Amino acid sequence: MRSSESITLPRIGAHPREVIFALIPDYSFIAFSSAVEPLRMANRIRGEPLYRWRVVSAGGAPVASSNGLVVQVDGDFTSVENADLVFVCAGERIHTHIDRNCTAWLRRLARRRVPLGAICTGTYLLARADVLSGYHCTIHWENLASLREEYPNITVTYKLFEIDRDRYTCSGGVASLDMMLNLIEAEHGSPLAAAISEEFICERIRGKNDRQRIPLTHRLGTSQPKLVEAIALMEANVEEPMSLDELSRHVGLSRRQLERLFQKHVHCVPTRYYLELRLGRARQLLLQTSRPIVDIAFACGFVSAPHFSKCYRDRYGIPPRDERRRGPTLIGGARAEYVSPRTTD
Repeated sequence: MRSSESITLPRIGAHPREVIFALIPDYSFIAFSSAVEPLRMANRIRGEPLYRWRVVSAGGAPVASSNGLVVQVDGDFTSVENADLVFVCAGERIHTHIDRNCTAWLRRLARRRVPLGAICTGTYLLARADVLSGYHCTIHWENLASLREEYPNITVTYKLFEIDRDRYTCSGGVASLDMMLNLIEAEHGSPLAAAISEEFICERIRGKNDRQRIPLTHRLGTSQPKLVEAIALMEANVEEPMSLDELSRHVGLSRRQLERLFQKHVHCVPTRYYLELRLGRARQLLLQTSRPIVDIAFACGFVSAPHFSKCYRDRYGIPPRDERRRGPTLIGGARAEYVSPRTTD
């Protein structure tokens, strides 16, 4: 078990600690439940109410999650004026659910020094409320690029979760379980956190320094270090793409050797893989931000908007302008889902 000395706890007071969950329509149900259940299990194992929680929403109305399940809530979020910790739980189509009343409420809580947190895309609401200035934060990997583009003054990391003084942000999915277990460990010790982990058949408690996505070597199904290095260079150079000759020189291979490596392990040529990687990034920005299409084209390494439009239409079957215009739909997850480069040429 890790040391928890670096974790800043919610304000100390009498037990039980009160945690508020504000549900935003289309929130991630798995991320929300993974945050609540460790609190319940902590109470059960210790045989005393260490935590209590309430669920709130805009107007106190029931809220549907992204999987369609509707949760009854305990009241309107504006009724909450104080708590040990307040989480905003969001998920899909966050830009269509940004509520001015909610952001004003978050600002009021921040002025009162109430610790604030966000689960999954709830980080957008904290950013919009301007309560993340000077803090490190994180968000689901699908939304990292767009959050950085919209809020360049915020430090956004790739970590599972971030605990920076009185701000708690989580990437979503089951990472909220890890974040809450770290909080429980810091406040009540490693034995309790380990017992909760065992109850949930959780192999280990991940720390905030664990990264969100599976390592590149595992994602590619290969341990080829030169291939991994080449793709990492591609991912780090989207706005100003490297030429195939530059990539080859950096990884110490000839063009032909690099092409053979890509063909063997990802079943396409390097230039095609690189193009689809950039198109995937462009699609994130197109669907998650309001940036002009021409700006997105340049940000993803395309020489002109017409060139970008042609490549986009060839890949996704629809021009970028029409893609944005037709509005949110479900594509097996978030609307602005990152689409990995195809593994067939």
